Amino acid sequence: MNARMDSTANIPRRLILRLLALALPVMANNLLTAGMSMTDAIMAGRISAHDLAAIAVGGSIYMPFFLLALGVLVAINPSAAHLHGAGNRGQIGAVVRQGLWLALALAALLMFGFRFLAPLFHAVGVQPALIGESSSYVIAVAWGLPAMLAYLVLRFASEGIGHTRPMFYVALAGFLLNIPLDYLFMFGGFGVPAMGAIGCGYATAVVMWVDLAVMLAYIFSARRRYGPLRLFTSFDLPRFDPIVKLLHLGVPMGVMLFAEVSLFGAVALLMATLGTVAVAAHQVALAVASFSFMVPMGLSTAISVVVGQALGAGDQARARRSGFVGIGLALAFELLAAMLMLGLRHSIAALFTGDAAVVALASRLLVLAAAFQLSDGLQVASAGALRGFKDTRVPMWITLIAYWGVGLTLAWWLGVDLKTGPVGVWIGLIAGLTVAGLLLFTRYAWYSRGPREDAAMRSVS
Repeated sequence: MNARMDSTANIPRRLILRLLALALPVMANNLLTAGMSMTDAIMAGRISAHDLAAIAVGGSIYMPFFLLALGVLVAINPSAAHLHGAGNRGQIGAVVRQGLWLALALAALLMFGFRFLAPLFHAVGVQPALIGESSSYVIAVAWGLPAMLAYLVLRFASEGIGHTRPMFYVALAGFLLNIPLDYLFMFGGFGVPAMGAIGCGYATAVVMWVDLAVMLAYIFSARRRYGPLRLFTSFDLPRFDPIVKLLHLGVPMGVMLFAEVSLFGAVALLMATLGTVAVAAHQVALAVASFSFMVPMGLSTAISVVVGQALGAGDQARARRSGFVGIGLALAFELLAAMLMLGLRHSIAALFTGDAAVVALASRLLVLAAAFQLSDGLQVASAGALRGFKDTRVPMWITLIAYWGVGLTLAWWLGVDLKTGPVGVWIGLIAGLTVAGLLLFTRYAWYSRGPREDAAMRSVS
């Protein structure tokens, strides 16, 4: 009896350790990717403010559409996790091959669309002097999209079988290579002309192809792990039904990512109407909040994997428990992060700038950033748990209503109409994230309680 109780007591501990083991490489990947963006900005800033602005403007258009495509391909993750949990690892290869066709189609669509950005830049009021270079920067980056989206298919399949370590190796290789490539293409040398912001785009594209090469090299070198998946044992033409199933599962996830990143983009535009100090203070608070978000975002991937594998094995009780444990772990970290932000807000703000006005306002915004840590952790962890159940359509509507119907509306009303300034804008942001977190958690608590045999749970293969 005691032995059984000890074994039961150890389940959460083992589950927590597994979640952390899965999440840590993803967190490292996210941080290194953020480091690449920081490197791009630092080097562009050394050339001119114009080049830095061109990258910022181009990235503000490129990133939402890239994340939309990424979100669609995330469908590979729970699909692979379910098959792995069910012991059908040999079927994962068929899903991956259809995912690769989908990735190439999405890359072609984006590459074509990015060649017609000028009207969009004019419509949103971008300065005419920036439009040409910003458009060229996005087109340069887009040359790497076929490789990046193909890499993401392989990455999400690897995550689905519970092996996230390759993500760290790929991100580390990309980060280390990005620095010299940025310098070469942006400043020129060894026969390469100096291209400024456009050169940064080409450097990013080369890194994307290297990322795919590193991932493929890892897969072929780890045959004992990846061989049973039968990833490249045959050549499959595109098949309508599997691709439609991937889209059915993935498009809502892409829309969720698009809604979230566009909310933060819209908030940044609102801040731009409130003056330079407001923009600078907002950037400080958002940078700190984004850094702490890397942990629950990594945990979200881990939660999706363990929940999906448990469901594939037919153990819904374990899947439900795994989701709740993962959500609790994300909330525990975010509580710690909130306490640190509150206690060190003045010191943190002073690390970014010596401007007293910016430090004062950033310190106030960090109080609000601390307040939404729990909401942010709750929404991303709950979304990961629901993704493990392949439940994506209702969460998509929840996030659209919460982010745009509640968050952006309140941010505009409080910050602009009522003239409460940056604090009002952030209160709107908090409200949107809080509504999303509470509704997604409620959805998970309800959806995970009973047997699920609906179409969303079926294999994509």
